Amino acid sequence: MGAKIKKLKKIRIHREGTSTLFYSLVLIIAIAVILWRSFDSKVPFWIFSVTLGAIYGIVTNFYRCPVRYFSGETDNVVVAPADGKVVVVEEVEETEYFHDRRLMISIFMSLFNVHANWFPVDGKVRFVRHEDGNYHKAWLPKASAENEHADIMITTPDGRDILCRQIAGAMARRIVTYAKEGEDCYIDEHLGFIKLGSRVDVFLPLGSEPCVKVGQKTTGDQTVLAKLIVDNG
Repeated sequence: MGAKIKKLKKIRIHREGTSTLFYSLVLIIAIAVILWRSFDSKVPFWIFSVTLGAIYGIVTNFYRCPVRYFSGETDNVVVAPADGKVVVVEEVEETEYFHDRRLMISIFMSLFNVHANWFPVDGKVRFVRHEDGNYHKAWLPKASAENEHADIMITTPDGRDILCRQIAGAMARRIVTYAKEGEDCYIDEHLGFIKLGSRVDVFLPLGSEPCVKVGQKTTGDQTVLAKLIVDNG
């Protein structure tokens, strides 16, 4: 696609979590100081500090935002948009946009995964749509259609449409999408962020060659999910 315009910022904690982590840390320190000064025994202080310290560590891990670059050619390659585990690799009937059969690859993100999302292909964003819905457990098949989700349709340089769907899970209550209609997008750029457990689906043209299998772990912007078949006709 020619020279890529990189929009990445070298950050280690995602901007979606900076306020949460800062104010949480201030509150934890304040309560710890009160416990230290209010009791002769330091047991309440240590119980609180260890417990909340562990929880804070998990939350900090959740908001990690590693700087990544995909190594290799990006033409006709579909890269994992998220860290997690592959829960679906199958042909499905997509009735909302394509009205035909598509190869769907789904990645489930647990609480312990990085929750930043990346664009799976190079191209142009055709549209972004947010749909309200339920909050079923994200790994269930019905979650793709029934849960609250955001759909991002991307047209590749050779004219193929790829649908990427951010899905809220049983715990997730906020989907953030940075993709904007009409903008060029590239592998290595952030597509959005989903808070707490969730899932990302990618719908590809039939004939695409899957490169992952169910149960396999993925690394966002690193793992190749599939290769698009080149149409020489």
